[in-house]
Amino acid sequence: MHIDKSYQEIFVANKMRTIIYILLGFTLFSCKPSQADKSKILTVTIDPQKYFLSTIVGNHFKVECIVPSGSNPESADFTPSQMMSLNKSLAYFKIGYMGIENTLIDKVSQSNSNLKIVNCSEGIEVLGEHNCEGDDHDHGHAEGDPHTWSSIKSAKIIAGNMYKAVLELDNANASDYTANYNKLLTEINQTDSIVKSYLEKAPGKSFIIYHPALTYFAEEYGLAQYAIEYEGKNPSPSQLKELIDKAKEEGIKVVFIQREFDVKNAETVAQAIGAKTVQLNLLSYDWSQEMINIAKALAQE
Repeated sequence: MHIDKSYQEIFVANKMRTIIYILLGFTLFSCKPSQADKSKILTVTIDPQKYFLSTIVGNHFKVECIVPSGSNPESADFTPSQMMSLNKSLAYFKIGYMGIENTLIDKVSQSNSNLKIVNCSEGIEVLGEHNCEGDDHDHGHAEGDPHTWSSIKSAKIIAGNMYKAVLELDNANASDYTANYNKLLTEINQTDSIVKSYLEKAPGKSFIIYHPALTYFAEEYGLAQYAIEYEGKNPSPSQLKELIDKAKEEGIKVVFIQREFDVKNAETVAQAIGAKTVQLNLLSYDWSQEMINIAKALAQE
C-alpha cells in the first residue's frame, strides 16, 4: 500500500513528539529534591545567626534564614514556604530560647526526622525574666531573655557551637571551617575592643529600652537596663511615672526603640527626661556594626 510522503512525515513527527514528552516526564520526575540537595542547605532562625554561620561555612553550604528581615521572631507565624525551606535542610541552628522554635521543630520533624537540631545558645547562662505581650504557651520565654546574641561573650559561645556542629556535619573540610571560625573570633574580639572604647566615654551606665532585649549586653559591660514593658505589657500610668522618676534620678539620656514594638511610650519617656531615642536593630545581619552602634549611642556619639 502506497502512503503519501507527507503522511509519513506527519507520522514520524508525531512519534518523535511522543518520545520527547516521555523523556521530559522522566527528567522532571528526577528533578525532585534529593538527599544530595539537603546536604548543602543549613537553616537558622535570625539574620545574626546567618552572618556567623555563613562566615564559618564559606562556600561549602548555603545558609537560609527562617525569619524575614524586619519581622518579630518572637511572634512570627511561619509560612508553608518557610516550612518547606527548613524541610530541605540538613540541619537547623536554633538560637535557643524562643518557644516558637520548638513548635517549628515539632512540625518539621514529622516530615524530616533526620533533621539535625543545633542549639546555638547551649552553654550560655540564661539571664532575666522574659514575657511577650500576647504570648501563648508556644511563644513564651519562661526560661529568660532569649536575645542571647546581644553580647560579645555570648556571640563567641554561639559561634563555637556552630563550629562544632559544622565539623560533625562535614569533617572533610575541617581546615576551611577552622580558618573561617578563627577569622570570625578575631572580628568578635575587635568588636569587643571598639565597644569598650565607646563605653569608657559614656556619661552614664544606665539606659531605657522598650522591650528588654539587651540583658546580656548590660550584664557583660556592667550596665543597668530599664524596660518600659512591664511583664510583657504596656506600663500603667503609675509605672510609667516611676520609670521617669528613676531615669531622672540616674540621668539617663538614651532610650532605645525597636521597630518590632510600639514606640509611643518610649517617645513619651524620652521627652519627659530629655533623652534621645535611638533605633535598635538586634536582628541586623551586620551583627558587629549593631553592637558598635549600641555603644556609640551610650557614649552620646
